[in-house]
Amino acid sequence: MWKIAAAAMAGFRKHLDGAGFTEVTTPKIVDQSSESGANVFTVDYFGSPAYLAQSPQLYKQMLVGVFERVYEIGPVFRTEPHDTARHLAEYISLDVEFGFIDDHRDVLALLRDTLAAVIDHIDHIDHIGDTAGDDVGALSIDLPVVPEQMPVLHFTDALELVGAHPGEPDLSPEHERTLGKWAKAEFDSDFLAVEGYPSAKRPFHTHPQPDDPRWTNSFDLLFRGLELVTRGQRLHNHSDYVSALENRGEDPANYSSYLEAMAHGMPPHCGFAIGLERLVSRLLEADNIRYATLFPRDIHRVQP
Repeated sequence: MWKIAAAAMAGFRKHLDGAGFTEVTTPKIVDQSSESGANVFTVDYFGSPAYLAQSPQLYKQMLVGVFERVYEIGPVFRTEPHDTARHLAEYISLDVEFGFIDDHRDVLALLRDTLAAVIDHIDHIDHIGDTAGDDVGALSIDLPVVPEQMPVLHFTDALELVGAHPGEPDLSPEHERTLGKWAKAEFDSDFLAVEGYPSAKRPFHTHPQPDDPRWTNSFDLLFRGLELVTRGQRLHNHSDYVSALENRGEDPANYSSYLEAMAHGMPPHCGFAIGLERLVSRLLEADNIRYATLFPRDIHRVQP
């Protein structure tokens, strides 16, 4: 299992290096939450409160202004209160951010190419001297074919398709499974992108849908009926960030360093993050994400 995970990281890195990205590292002890005020581990940082990073989100956005195209492979931390087969408190995130885009469809196209490269690397790495290809066979893994064009469904259409109330702010796990089966039957695809999630359900830095600000230029990518990626286009104008934070009742002063980077000028940009363990667990079609990591961390476990 771990040789397949290692091959996935190698394929991710190889593809992005070839696409002109710069690998970066960002702090895992931070002075504010990356996504929201919830699900963060608080630590004592020399007598002051700090947090374990939920994601490298704010840092990788700032670095787009320097390098234009960046990626990172590293741990992220969530105080997930859910004792489920799909949640971990610590996992490896494969993060990407890049600039000079038109909208979230550009990031979906890059995500498609990245996943195709990762899966191809897993499938063929035995040709360059490693053994992951043999492990794919040993575990009877049915590697997916990544379609040339990801099928895309708007969030409102997804709600209608699964018979959910039109006012629902998100898709439930049951909805995701239903949509996964629909994509397989309709397009013979293990993947489905659902775009246009409600603004209320996305982080403050998410770009609104230009023709209807109730929705966003964002998407979830479902893989075999489970959310694999949640990302989209970011805001990039300083004034839009200040307004977005104030509209959510947050003090822009708490994001001073981040906003300073935006004030110096930032291109339209977007990005995504793939949870390594979730990707591997779906490749294995395992019934528990804990099978896809060496030392799982959940609400019950903090020892080897």
